Amino acid sequence: MSHVLGLELRREAPPLLGPLFSPFIPPRRSCGSQMLRSNHRSLITNSAGPPRLLWAPHKAAGKMNILAPVRRDRVLAELPQCLRKEAALHVHKDFHPRVTCACQEHRTGTVGFKISKVIVVGDLSVGKTCLINRFCKNTFDKNYKATIGVDFEMERFEVLGVPFSLQLWDTAGQERFKCIASTYYRGAQAIIIVFNLNDVASLEHTKQWLADALKENDPSSVLLFLVGSKKDLSTPAQYVLMERDALKVAQEMKAEYWAVSSLTGENVREFFFRVAALTFEANVLAELEKSGARRIGDVVRINSDDNNLYLTASKKKPTCCP
Repeated sequence: MSHVLGLELRREAPPLLGPLFSPFIPPRRSCGSQMLRSNHRSLITNSAGPPRLLWAPHKAAGKMNILAPVRRDRVLAELPQCLRKEAALHVHKDFHPRVTCACQEHRTGTVGFKISKVIVVGDLSVGKTCLINRFCKNTFDKNYKATIGVDFEMERFEVLGVPFSLQLWDTAGQERFKCIASTYYRGAQAIIIVFNLNDVASLEHTKQWLADALKENDPSSVLLFLVGSKKDLSTPAQYVLMERDALKVAQEMKAEYWAVSSLTGENVREFFFRVAALTFEANVLAELEKSGARRIGDVVRINSDDNNLYLTASKKKPTCCP
């Protein structure tokens, strides 16, 4: 009797995850079931407080909400600045004017409903997991545990009044898991290559990690970040020498350089805010480019003699019939 009841409960229970996550659900593999269960827990657990569903629909004020409220410390009203201008994706003090205008006029399209994928790659034990955990959970585990395969965390922001979600993929640095982790590289909008500021070899290996990640992504449409970890273990003299080499590598990669410490939290929050802001900016610009910045109410004329099919009433007045 209980067995039949269990079947009925499973059949009637609504799914926890909606169609928003369908592009990112990992394929079934021999070691994928354990990772998939772990990932689902990440999706339905809030890192700052008791567990609760982040994406399950709930009613509030008579309306159906799909997304949970953004935490107060995840609200961005200004563009976070780069760490070093010598190796930055751009050095503007503010968001692109088109992005600011689009947000003010609510013309960001589907950006607020999309999930931007960010992959974190690098050598074994350089601190990829600690970096993510420090930002998402504000914790630091001194007991080293190697990542098996992949795992991810979800972080929601509000940028210029628009909700925005980042999916941070933590990939294994071990060679035996590299073939598994590489299958999750595809579809990334930002790539974070992590190295140890106290290990020159890990910096040299970042070029190969980047090459592997770019095999699954379009180099012209992905944002690159080169991050040196474990800054707290470097003496000032050692850091100056390592930073000099890291800046050269970042410039060759056309990546933005950051130095962080997951132990002390130095620059971790600033770095991920920068990633979120630049990824959001790129998404809005791409949305505007795709839509041609058209608004509802624009006049669409189809004419074989006219190269521009999308003409607004302000640009060209319609001709009247005689």
